[in-house]
Amino acid sequence: MKIPRVALSSLFFLMLLSATALHAADLSVQVRNLPADGTLVLQVYDDPDAFGDFRNPRQEVRYSIQPGESYVLPDVPTGKIAVLAYLDENDNGALDKNFIGIPREPVGLSNNYQPKGPPSFRNAAFTVREEETATLDIELYRVLGEFGQWGVGLGVIGRGSPYVGSDSNVLQPIPAITYFGERLQWVGPNLRYGIVGSEELRLAVTASYRIGAYEEDDSEFLRGLGDRDSTLMAGLGLVYEAPYGLEIDLGYEHDALDQIGGGAAMARVSRGFQFGNLRLSPELGVNWLSSKLANHDFGVPTSAAIPGRPAYDVGNTVTYEVGVGAFYELTESWRVVVRLAMEELGSDITNSPIVEDERLFKGFGAVTYSF
Repeated sequence: MKIPRVALSSLFFLMLLSATALHAADLSVQVRNLPADGTLVLQVYDDPDAFGDFRNPRQEVRYSIQPGESYVLPDVPTGKIAVLAYLDENDNGALDKNFIGIPREPVGLSNNYQPKGPPSFRNAAFTVREEETATLDIELYRVLGEFGQWGVGLGVIGRGSPYVGSDSNVLQPIPAITYFGERLQWVGPNLRYGIVGSEELRLAVTASYRIGAYEEDDSEFLRGLGDRDSTLMAGLGLVYEAPYGLEIDLGYEHDALDQIGGGAAMARVSRGFQFGNLRLSPELGVNWLSSKLANHDFGVPTSAAIPGRPAYDVGNTVTYEVGVGAFYELTESWRVVVRLAMEELGSDITNSPIVEDERLFKGFGAVTYSF
């Protein structure tokens, strides 16, 4: 007996639905610290990179708060998942974040994981099996508390030496103080204060500690040029949170203490990737240095010219940079923060009589405790 094609198609469709149902489960979530009314949002993630930025959840369900009730997430994917719960206080359909990208609305994560930095999927993840009804208990909290999040530790700033005859890299230990607030971000040698903008596009006042390039005793070729002192740079920065997790930074800073004069501009694009408790953020950038800044680091003034080291004016210059930032969560309070970069120097710098390397390596690292 022949079976009609329509019946075969219907049978195949039903079999497909059955197979799909076998790969789904229900999740019952009990949420603590909820107000008497409002909107609760539950999001399911199975992508560590997306979870690290709280973007593009696999599943999202919104609920009107019912005190004392559990909230059911139907048909969640099986395997390793993590759940984010947040209170949509202004009912705008999104998790509001501050100028730094930190949630300003109460949040809670599966396993009651409460990180003090970018969240690790590994620490929030749990396993859901086929056709089971799993239960989950989540406590809401404010990431920044009432007064922001402080951290203390020890760090070091480093800079390579591209100079002729020098093998003395610059290393300077510093106290690694961190602070994350509604608008202020302070991480070691860098500070940023948001002044205007949204979650996607924001403008900030910035400041950074610029380590001295060299001491004249580092090489015979540098004698007579004087030590290059550190200074404080200050300016403006623009941050754009682009699609697909990309972040674009633009900025300009000037010598605020007028020890060098001049300033530098930069453009940088980066993206974060999560590997367990390690978050890596590769980046590409281009830097513009004014003539005063470039000559301070790489030039030879006429007054310091000697045989074999003629006067040299670098002028305004452009360099290119590739780097990586790393954030490793030791515990919810202890973390390691590192940024390493390689700067490609142009011919207008490498033609200087005191420069022999085409690349400059620099970085910052710290171990901090947050509270």
